[in-house]
Amino acid sequence: MNPPAKVLVVDDTPANLALVLEALAGSGHEVLVAENGRAALELLAHTTPDLILLDVVMPELDGFATCARLKANPAWAEIPVLFMTALDEPDEKVRAFRAGALDYIPKPGHPAEVLARVDTHLRLRALQRALADELALRLDAENQLSQSLDRAALLTDTAGRIVFSTRLAETLLHRHFPGYEAGRLPADLERPDSPLRVRRLTETGRTELTLLLLEEQQATPGPAALLALGLTAREAEVLYWLAQGKSNPDIATILGTSVRTVHKHVENLFRKLGLETRNAAALTALEILRPAGR
Repeated sequence: MNPPAKVLVVDDTPANLALVLEALAGSGHEVLVAENGRAALELLAHTTPDLILLDVVMPELDGFATCARLKANPAWAEIPVLFMTALDEPDEKVRAFRAGALDYIPKPGHPAEVLARVDTHLRLRALQRALADELALRLDAENQLSQSLDRAALLTDTAGRIVFSTRLAETLLHRHFPGYEAGRLPADLERPDSPLRVRRLTETGRTELTLLLLEEQQATPGPAALLALGLTAREAEVLYWLAQGKSNPDIATILGTSVRTVHKHVENLFRKLGLETRNAAALTALEILRPAGR
């Protein structure tokens, strides 16, 4: 069951608020209230509603100015805004849509109509989010495919900067060099006791770029071992790094994807494995990753 939607109502007229609040609360929505535009912006600094019902005529900061500020802030720009006003001039409606509103509810609003419009835009927003998540997962899969060469290969310039690396090479560097800075070769990569064997290949007469092939001296189980749990290759990678104690932002950096996409992969692998916590997922992974005899 989906959690109740959080609806912010911005209106300075108590009589108008009463009917709207009663209708929204009665339908199961969580209702927040701000008496003017400034109060609404202050409230948004602490919480993010799923939808905003915004009065047009308010003192100091009217609905148009409030909406413009909302849409100018990337953190709030995607929140659906529905204007409420007794004004019925066509120019005012056009101004509302230009400010970023998705709908226009005339006052006094009939509770059933307000609820119908609110529910419609909440469903549309949910669909947009689902499509965005699906697109992010597809793009992530395409990116993974493009990085799925089965060799741990790096291409570096004369300053030691990494200009290209395969996914396996990035995995090995993160695994064996905790202080590894993406895009830069570890200074101790080729030390005598390095866990990685390094082969350098250069083109005769050209030294501006060098190809490095990496190989583990003593290979340990990696993300591929977790495919046995019925996960996709990307989910296996996410679970591997989760088992290493990495946070979602850390995993996003390592895998070259967004934090939101990592969140979605974590949700999917939790569902597949029938687990609810990161600790449980880590323990499940470590049972497979732990070398025999330990």
